[in-house]
Amino acid sequence: MTTAAQESAGDGHARYTYRLRVSSTANAVLEAEWARCRWLWNECCARSKKAHAEGEKCGPARLDKMLTEARTAMAWLREGSSVPQQQLIRDFAKSRAKALKDIKARLPQRQRTGMPRFKKKHQADPSLNYTRRGFRLKDGRLHLAGGIVVTVVWSREVPEPPSSARVYRDSVGHWHVSFVVPTLTEALPETGRVIGIDWGVKDTATTSDDHDLPHAEHGKNAAQRLAHYQRMMAGRKPRKGQPGSNGYKAAKKQTAKLHKKVARQRQDTARKWAKRVVRDHDALAVEDFKPKFLAKSTMARKAADAAIGATKRALVEMARKHGRAVHLVHPAHTTMDCAQCGARTKHALPLSERTYACTACGSVSPRDKNSARVMLVRAGLQPG
Repeated sequence: MTTAAQESAGDGHARYTYRLRVSSTANAVLEAEWARCRWLWNECCARSKKAHAEGEKCGPARLDKMLTEARTAMAWLREGSSVPQQQLIRDFAKSRAKALKDIKARLPQRQRTGMPRFKKKHQADPSLNYTRRGFRLKDGRLHLAGGIVVTVVWSREVPEPPSSARVYRDSVGHWHVSFVVPTLTEALPETGRVIGIDWGVKDTATTSDDHDLPHAEHGKNAAQRLAHYQRMMAGRKPRKGQPGSNGYKAAKKQTAKLHKKVARQRQDTARKWAKRVVRDHDALAVEDFKPKFLAKSTMARKAADAAIGATKRALVEMARKHGRAVHLVHPAHTTMDCAQCGARTKHALPLSERTYACTACGSVSPRDKNSARVMLVRAGLQPG
């Protein structure tokens, strides 16, 4: 896939991701750079656990001092650029601070951010972060600190000079670079139309008009091939502590490629649908649905294949990119309220009941269509 992917990076910034063409020499240098960063991460984990056991603090200042001492004492660590190493120290400090904040807030265990863990050599994929002083773009190529030069597949232009870059390798073995640039609003012509959107499992999105998104079932279509590769992996699984055979590695790579393909199909479907919705409407009333609870239900597999979270995220990002108003509506009682008169049923409707009939005004409509119209009412929007 050579098409650039755009996603939100928060705080008025967006990420533009591109494939990299990496030579064998550059690949070896990048892996060596990652080996040094991985050692630093594991050293931070070890010192953090030791400081916690001794009742001492292990803040960013102490970790920066550790990095300075380590680079002074170890020549092999000095061979790498200090930029990704410093960024790794900052990322570790942020991750640890967030985990401690969740512990102090006494959040339930399932809602907490876990403490940073050790990165194993054959399990952690390389990821290197560079600030503006650690990279530059020249003649269509990416020059990284430390003398690393790679070719970027420019599937689209970067709208603004990037402020940072993240170079990483995915589970398939492909290298990518992700640039962070300021978000630019690309205003679209006004249409005078509004839309309400309700999320579901039978249909990924049901709208108040004719922009419904049916369940694409990308994961279901790939399930047979995925099961085949997983059986190959199970039959060739090495014993604990033993390296995997070439056949095991080949089956593992095929499994990763198939997972990647399904993820890209879901992403492509979500973005194309989001662009149509945003292009045709000035304001969106979107159900602020959190599909995490579905993971423990009987609909877990179908809900995961629907990719509701990713579709919602793509829709919100696309709307903000084009200057459309987004209203996130709380999902409580949206299946019980009537969109016509506002009356609420005395009991929740079972999932098997797909038609909503209001006992107050007599209105009858498909259940999900009624919920989509409730979104509009709660957001204070009326069809134009």
